[in-house]
Amino acid sequence: MSRQTRETRATVLLVEDDEPTRERLAAAIARDARLALAGACGSVAEGRAALERAAPDVLLTDIGLPDGSGIELIRRARAAGERTQVMVITVFGDEETVVRAIEAGAAGYLLKDGTAPSIAGSVAEMLDGGAPISAPIARLLLRRVAAGAASGGGAAATDVAAPAYVPPARPLLSEREHEVLNLVAKGFSFPEIARLLGVSPHTVTTHVRHIYGKLEVGSRGEAVFEAVQQGIIRLGE
Repeated sequence: MSRQTRETRATVLLVEDDEPTRERLAAAIARDARLALAGACGSVAEGRAALERAAPDVLLTDIGLPDGSGIELIRRARAAGERTQVMVITVFGDEETVVRAIEAGAAGYLLKDGTAPSIAGSVAEMLDGGAPISAPIARLLLRRVAAGAASGGGAAATDVAAPAYVPPARPLLSEREHEVLNLVAKGFSFPEIARLLGVSPHTVTTHVRHIYGKLEVGSRGEAVFEAVQQGIIRLGE
């Protein structure tokens, strides 16, 4: 690769505390012809130090870090000027966290159920002017807008009141499905969940399929997101 090609790549600072995930993302960024890995670290302190050394074109950060919140890093990156764009990659999909990250300056928000190459592609998409957001996050934001319109803003043009926003009813999960979902949220693989619960991997897969159907989702990340949104589980417990 020529020196000129390397210099035209957008630099990416990756902050992710889970080492296997960090390594996969770092490798995908390094392989993408549009991107160059400026650094990969696993804590707020390390990310803060990296930002102070040099402003990257992109900050790709998790939110839940061992020594604090990635939102601090978002604020620091944005306070330094307009150069650094920010994308969040996380398992946290609760409304407060999403809104705080976007208000701090995040231009993209992805759940961790995407493949590393697809996430690297989303970074490049953001640099091209896009705002990549995982489908569950987009649904959350639409619900928030609908709730805001129903609470007062939307009926100025007519005398017809906007319909009240009704949150979705919580799906009824069995006790075993609830156990499986909590373990999924903690990052355990299906074979690990099978060993922990003393059942077969096939049984776990069946429970997960039922959970997906009840939550109307299609992936682990979406299942965790919807479960947190609907109060079925709480992350960190």
